[in-house]
Amino acid sequence: MKAKQEFKVVPRLPEKLASLKRMAYNVFFSWHSEIRDIFQRIDPQLWEASGHNPVVLMGLVEQSRLDELAQDAGFVSQLEEVSHRFDLYMSAPPIDQGQTCVAYFSAEFGLTTCVPIYSGGLGILAGDHLKSASDLNIPLVGVGLLYQEGYFAQYLNNDGWQMENYPNNNFDAMPVQQIKDQNGQPLKVYVNFKDRQAAIAVWRVPVGRVPLYVLDTDLDENPPDIRATTAQLYGGDREMRIRQEIVLGVGGVRALKAMGITPSVIHMNEGHSAFSALERINILRRENGLSFDAAREVVQASTVFTTHTPVPAGNDTFHPDLARAYLEEYGKELGISWPVLLGYGRVNPRDDNEAFGVTPLSLRLASHANGVSKLHGLVSRRMWQSIWPKTPVEDTPIDSVTNGIHVSSWASREISRLYSRYLGQDWKEDPDPERIWQFISQIPLSELWRAHCHCRERLIAFARRALFRQLKRQGAPASSLQRAMEIFSPDTLTIGFARRFATYKRATLLFSDPDRLSRILNNPERPIQIIVAGKAHPQDNDGKAFIKKIIHFSREDRFSNRILFIENYNIFLACLLTAGCDVWLNNPRRPLEACGTSGMKALANGVLNLSILDGWWDEGYAPQYGWAIGSGEEEANQELQDLTESQALYNLLERQVAPSFYNRTVDGIPLAWCEMMRASVRDLVPRFSSHRMVRDYYERFYKQCSDRYNHLTANGFQVATEQAAWRQKLMTSWSSVAVLELTGDTGGEKTVGEKVALTALTRLGDLTPEDVTVEVYYGPMDHQGDFTDRETLTMSPVAQENGVWRYTACLDCRQAGRFGYTVRVTPSRDKLGNPFVMGLVTWA
Repeated sequence: MKAKQEFKVVPRLPEKLASLKRMAYNVFFSWHSEIRDIFQRIDPQLWEASGHNPVVLMGLVEQSRLDELAQDAGFVSQLEEVSHRFDLYMSAPPIDQGQTCVAYFSAEFGLTTCVPIYSGGLGILAGDHLKSASDLNIPLVGVGLLYQEGYFAQYLNNDGWQMENYPNNNFDAMPVQQIKDQNGQPLKVYVNFKDRQAAIAVWRVPVGRVPLYVLDTDLDENPPDIRATTAQLYGGDREMRIRQEIVLGVGGVRALKAMGITPSVIHMNEGHSAFSALERINILRRENGLSFDAAREVVQASTVFTTHTPVPAGNDTFHPDLARAYLEEYGKELGISWPVLLGYGRVNPRDDNEAFGVTPLSLRLASHANGVSKLHGLVSRRMWQSIWPKTPVEDTPIDSVTNGIHVSSWASREISRLYSRYLGQDWKEDPDPERIWQFISQIPLSELWRAHCHCRERLIAFARRALFRQLKRQGAPASSLQRAMEIFSPDTLTIGFARRFATYKRATLLFSDPDRLSRILNNPERPIQIIVAGKAHPQDNDGKAFIKKIIHFSREDRFSNRILFIENYNIFLACLLTAGCDVWLNNPRRPLEACGTSGMKALANGVLNLSILDGWWDEGYAPQYGWAIGSGEEEANQELQDLTESQALYNLLERQVAPSFYNRTVDGIPLAWCEMMRASVRDLVPRFSSHRMVRDYYERFYKQCSDRYNHLTANGFQVATEQAAWRQKLMTSWSSVAVLELTGDTGGEKTVGEKVALTALTRLGDLTPEDVTVEVYYGPMDHQGDFTDRETLTMSPVAQENGVWRYTACLDCRQAGRFGYTVRVTPSRDKLGNPFVMGLVTWA
């Protein structure tokens, strides 16, 4: 039986407590413990029962308790102080007001446990991006999807096999609020799925100063299959995936427009939102009468794309027939034929057998693309270089911006108090992190150690309760339940391994030699305990087998008090683990870890990293900060690589990690260990924070994209129209461009400090020097004559005769060695934000 009508009852907040609602509906509380303290003080038991969700808490608390608190002078005083700081934060004007507006698109956002619309690292990164944009007051909005079930809840059966449960999200019990139109009705936008229309509702999640808009298809007016589009994160088949990406990309842009938001920059976090670029083109054509080419100039110049996937198979592709069914009619709105649109999504547009990929589409429609670490940038350039076949790998237009973490979201309460005491109360929003984090040196090692020991104690207490619940659900006997509450010691060296159970992350590497591992863990003088957590994708049976293998190890007598797997890894558990472990273990197969931000979260708490040199650790590692497994080798023989690196891991644990941890002063403090903790926090946290990351995006990409957007859209899009015509001129004339002759004063040997004069005779055909950039491409060479590094130097046109231009330049001989040079011609750097995106280049 269903109700005929429904209505909602909300708490009647006394006027003195009115600010509670504002703070409950802003996930600012997730990185400000003083706000969480306020809600906990309302009713500590209800706070725990609510899962630390202030919206649920406010729906459960008795009205009489609220009335009582309104008369509690101490509570009211505390609330006024906290809400005053919150209001000051919210009222600060954004930087660059009115010039830049960034829309950040992502399929998932990990903000806090009570907004379960994330699965793992990609979503956590997106959430941290919004939080840092808020703290730095960068004008940015987020766009994502609001899933009815989100990602699955994990539990294990008695054999240790992962099972999935999909609890429904109750939006009324989450800090989300539906957007209404000017008539007070729910705002809706529409997209087409083949020949059917899908209605989309829009919700808002305030993330500090940054609004996150999330889209929802679970509406009565939609048929059941369309309602299910936003049911599960990464659920369903390929047709469900293309529908989700149409909702996110096309629907997201339409939702922003319906709310009166016109971004000057779109940042696509992975290829799931690639269709946002097409919809921006569509709107520019429809509303301003632009050609596809002119609209593309505007969109490409103002789009940033971040790729996170280091293997081709991890990038979304769709069979041409499926893509055609959903996109061919849309292509007609764009003013291009289906083969042209299909070509945008292919590495080789002429390969009729190639699938339609959202990563090639994103790369072609962005002026800035980047990987998420320096090594991943190199991997991505190699992986996608064939899109620009005439461009060397090092010039493939994919840069890198190393990921970071939102420190104040991940630093534990104890560690945050230390930071506030020694860095100042405003460390969370300080614009000069390099300066402020140097004050970490003032923290006494004894204080740092005590704070960390509190974190470890809390983790062990939680681990015992978690194991008790797991065993009780599985029907374990009372004796096992009793042992669960005694497992592990809060004084033992604790290693954490928690992440997505993809096979390349090699969760079982540590268990390669069980006998040796047992001797290491059960050393009576230097014992070690290991806590493992993480989810395998529901369709990844190999990843599930890894979990099962670890569970079976943990049940052996020799490991029963040394290895523990905790179910249902989420943000709350991640916070406990990254604060309470002593060592954070990461052993992916290099170079398949794009970045690996979990180690950064541990770093923010002074936890030491023990990792393969992959992702961020390839940049961050030094012996004073932690340990490296291997030396960055990449083996073709995976079996040999696993054997070599597992033995290296055991050696480090036996000979360096455990001895250092247990080498104590008379006060029980491991001084050398604590020195490493303090040094790693002082030197690495500012480098690997999301504040640094977002500033990098803003200074390197967002500002430039926004300036180009404003330039191209001025005067009725005149510049965009002219640039589209110029690009067409380049495309039709480029075949005539050639470097006819290259000469230089390079005879014999040169000494350091000398100059080398170069001349290039270049035919430009119908083009002029204003249309192109001619550069010397030079650098040291190896014994085979290949460049080992390279620099470029722009050449100057000095004369023209019979259609041939003479360009000159002088090279400085700055160091000794074997050097070489050549010359290349590309489209003008002054006219294109990125001259390589067109794929036009001519070499001498």
